[in-house]
Amino acid sequence: MDDLYLSVRNLTKHFQPSGFSRGPAVKALQDISFDIPRGQVVGLVGESGSGKTTIGRSILRLIEPTSGQVIMNGTDVVRLSARGLRRQRRKMQYVFQDPFASLSSRMTIGRILMEGLDIQRLGSKSDRQARARAALEMVELPEDAFDRFAHEFSGGQRQRIGIARALAMQPEFVVADEPVSALDVSIQAQVLNLLRGLQMRLGLTMLFISHDLAVVEYICDTVIVLYLGRIMEIAPAAELYARPRHPYTRALLSAIPTPDPIRRAKRQVLTGDIPSPANPPSGCVFRTRCPLAVDACATSVPPLREMVPGHSMACIRDEAII
Repeated sequence: MDDLYLSVRNLTKHFQPSGFSRGPAVKALQDISFDIPRGQVVGLVGESGSGKTTIGRSILRLIEPTSGQVIMNGTDVVRLSARGLRRQRRKMQYVFQDPFASLSSRMTIGRILMEGLDIQRLGSKSDRQARARAALEMVELPEDAFDRFAHEFSGGQRQRIGIARALAMQPEFVVADEPVSALDVSIQAQVLNLLRGLQMRLGLTMLFISHDLAVVEYICDTVIVLYLGRIMEIAPAAELYARPRHPYTRALLSAIPTPDPIRRAKRQVLTGDIPSPANPPSGCVFRTRCPLAVDACATSVPPLREMVPGHSMACIRDEAII
């Protein structure tokens, strides 16, 4: 694929017990593989504990993967030396979920936006200031925000500052980790519109992490459904929402709030809680909650298979229709 920007292959992350703790390793990610074409937004959805944030942080090596490849524009990020990774960080940035905890209360907004530029020694001081001010303008914040502190801003404005901090580096790739989950619904719409507009204007390639499928449908080109560290389904957004194939995807979509009483009556409620990644079920990790599970699901790990062009599913059935 000529326009491929990011290729993740067999990405695995196990967290080993540390200190005085005992027990098995936490298998947060198992053999994760997917692609992101240049300039597209790929959504990553799933319940809490499914491994969404671990994927985003592993791709950027904010945490170290246990194994696998992350090929970003021809460069394997996993194999980079410390010096090479530092150079690569100019091209990849992270927008954090919490707009309150992710901004220092002791630094002015200008210093926050310039911090990465200073570390990378990009241009002169005046150049760095100009880039920081331009980033503020892109996220539609007033010029005087440069000399103010984070506590002077609302949650929505703080998230705009977090986006500006990422954009000040002029990245090619951005991981947006639940960037609107901490905001009121009306503010969510404003920030989503801003983020989508900037992504299209700047030609950014983006991994958008969320548990809210309605948000993902609005902003993403392709959707990846994750459960307990494994991919259940991948499809173009329009295709996934119109024809979900995996029973887990169907259950997630049925839980989206809707004023339609007929659709609401068809909600498919999953029983039980998501299992512990320290002791995942054998075979298909979803089988303990799956309404279609059969004996073979306990012994066979279903591979991710392309059912129709561009639409893949991990299930032993040819059509997982409830």
